[in-house]
Amino acid sequence: MYEKDGQQYFVVDGHVHIWDGRESNQKNVHGRQFIDCFYDYHKNLSPEEEVWDYDTYTYYGGERLMKDLFVDGHVDHAIFQATLLSEFYHNGFGQTEEAFELTRKHPDKLTYNHAYDPRHGEAGLEQLRRDAERMNLHGVKLYTAEWHGDSRGYKLDDPWSRRYLEECIELGVENIHVHKGPTIRPLDRDAFDVADVDKVATDYLELRFVVEHVGLPRLEDFCWIATQESNVYGGLAVAIPFIHTRPRYFAQIIGELLYWLGEDKILFSSDYALWTPKWLIEKFVDFQIPEDMTEYAPITIEQKKKILGLNAAALYDIDVPEHLRLPEPAGQEGVEVAAGAQQAVSS
Repeated sequence: MYEKDGQQYFVVDGHVHIWDGRESNQKNVHGRQFIDCFYDYHKNLSPEEEVWDYDTYTYYGGERLMKDLFVDGHVDHAIFQATLLSEFYHNGFGQTEEAFELTRKHPDKLTYNHAYDPRHGEAGLEQLRRDAERMNLHGVKLYTAEWHGDSRGYKLDDPWSRRYLEECIELGVENIHVHKGPTIRPLDRDAFDVADVDKVATDYLELRFVVEHVGLPRLEDFCWIATQESNVYGGLAVAIPFIHTRPRYFAQIIGELLYWLGEDKILFSSDYALWTPKWLIEKFVDFQIPEDMTEYAPITIEQKKKILGLNAAALYDIDVPEHLRLPEPAGQEGVEVAAGAQQAVSS
């Protein structure tokens, strides 16, 4: 729990990893390109004092994760989002079994989301069923730009992808996290386009689609989709570090999200270890829209509390201590769309 100026914040980090990008795990040049691109994001968007050395960054392990998140980082609960990249790494990029075992040891602090690739067909469906039972899955993380053989990506509305989404409904895996954000070398930019989210969100109302990285650099497209689709949410991974290097750009991002999506559909994410959560949380609690950016309303403490943890806790049924909960506004239950955006669309 983070406390500042007499306010207490229950923090859920909605997007964390344990990865292995070391040379010994790299299958080809693309594995090196991927971890190098990650490191460039890290060192260029972090405060100087928060930048790790390269060797530590390529593999840091669970012990360091627990310290950076729960001892130093103000986090109360975190959600693993698996990234496989089996075409680039011998043992996968995300260390799924290590992350899952850490979750089993600390179920009060960690939730594990696994991954699948619908291009694996029927065999992949069987694996999804086994994984959902063994790991008690309530969420998955999808990488639509991941390479598989000669394929360099897929769409969420592809026939096989639809079969997997339908299986998720049957299995109770209701939270579908999708990387729809900045390109990571060598993956292809267009494979991260957000348009396919619109189609599946309409067709599978039983599922909740969390668009990671809020669609950047396609923020406007994402906002229009998420306004229309009540089951589409935005994860702030990669977006929130701009609070340090480009605070006015971050003000635009969060201002647009609050206007179009509303305060109940935005989730804090550090994308650890791309960035450590401590400085992100502290800067966000202190952040305010610049006074001259009058098109956006000031961010309230209640909105910050929802974004930092209460929204993700609701999606994953994470227990929030009673004194950290917000009372339900009278007559506001079920409101999904920001009033300003609703008025703009209807007019």
